[in-house]
Amino acid sequence: MRRVLLRPLLILLAFVFLFEAWLWDRLAPIVGWVVARIPWAAFKARVAAAIERLPPYPTFLVFVIPVICLLPLKLLGLWMLAHGFWLGALVVLGLAKVVSLGVMAFLFDLTRPKLLQLPWFRRLYDRVLVWRDWAHELVAPIKRRIKRMFRMFSPGRAGRTLKLLWRIRRKMRTAT
Repeated sequence: MRRVLLRPLLILLAFVFLFEAWLWDRLAPIVGWVVARIPWAAFKARVAAAIERLPPYPTFLVFVIPVICLLPLKLLGLWMLAHGFWLGALVVLGLAKVVSLGVMAFLFDLTRPKLLQLPWFRRLYDRVLVWRDWAHELVAPIKRRIKRMFRMFSPGRAGRTLKLLWRIRRKMRTAT
């Protein structure tokens, strides 16, 4: 019984986790593209070289600094929520989320080899990959059902589907 009650919560958590992973995968190339457009080639090369020379723990700080820098922005969004500025809060929190995920994804690509030298980080990274696979397995049947439902309204089937729904509606009205 307990498992039945927890399943919807687990599915929701899996969707949130997969959305975060999807954002991470999509934002890393965008941030990389933006960084590539910055005309400071020498500066970017020095930063990459400096990260290359760093030991693993200082490299971890480089990876975590964007989270710390964006924390005031997230707190501002929470303050705005608490004071009823819903739209502004959503914009601020959404912007902070996109920027932090994008920058962290970009920095993770630069720092991954050093971070994976840390045993605890390696275990955490492997665990997150296991969780991502688990979330995909949990959500896969729901995604298939949703795709099947949307397939009913594809251009070739939409007319038949609407006629079927119209007939069902008529039958339900005559039954009552």
